[in-house]
Amino acid sequence: MSGLEILALAGSAVGAGIINAVAGGGTLLTFPALLAFGTTPVMANATSTLALVIGTSGGMLGNRQHIKPVAPWLRRFLPVSLLGGLIGSALLTHTSNQTFGKLVPFLILFATLLFLTQSFFRRYASAHLNATANPRQLGLAIGFQFLVSIYGGYFGAGIGILMLATLGFIGMHNIYEMNTLKTILGSLLNLVAALWFIGAGLIDWPRAGIMTVGAVAGYFIGSHYSQRIPQDRVRQIITAIGFIISGVIFYQQFGR
Repeated sequence: MSGLEILALAGSAVGAGIINAVAGGGTLLTFPALLAFGTTPVMANATSTLALVIGTSGGMLGNRQHIKPVAPWLRRFLPVSLLGGLIGSALLTHTSNQTFGKLVPFLILFATLLFLTQSFFRRYASAHLNATANPRQLGLAIGFQFLVSIYGGYFGAGIGILMLATLGFIGMHNIYEMNTLKTILGSLLNLVAALWFIGAGLIDWPRAGIMTVGAVAGYFIGSHYSQRIPQDRVRQIITAIGFIISGVIFYQQFGR
């Protein structure tokens, strides 16, 4: 690898780690960077997944004070997240990215709109429903998380936006706790996917090593310093990232 490639891969991983720690969508930096240097699409996706899931350790370290409050939610969402991640990764090794890739911008845009309007629906819910999610709401949220996890195991760009939207509608309101839960669930379902990709021989190990170092640094920077920003500002950043991600993918899929 040339010095330029090393810098580009490491830099994209740092940026991806920061974005994933705040909202999600860092795959849109690492995946194209790998493609630009000749990695095949399936291997690029697998390598990106492995690098970012290892890098998540930096995000968990930065959010460690919020882990205990989200533990009850973690027990509810973890089983379906692991199962969905396994199914999604298996699908990737047997199908093409092309068809599902056309759905990605619509999914991310829809999730961003949900996240943008969730405060309105939360106020409506607080006036008409119980303060906590009822069994039906919780069941729907767990079912949606299962579908999100399948998508996450398959490709994963914008998975954080989808999970944040889900967590907002079940009554979570602390953006830092939501980010912590999103980071843990996302990392564990991607760990399942990464193990599947390793078993399938889809990892470019030299490039994965370089990107892992960058991702660890990016996750820690994003999770640590985002907590110094007011919650409303973090929400604005997350919404902006979601619109940017969907716009980029729309252009890639339909603008050429």
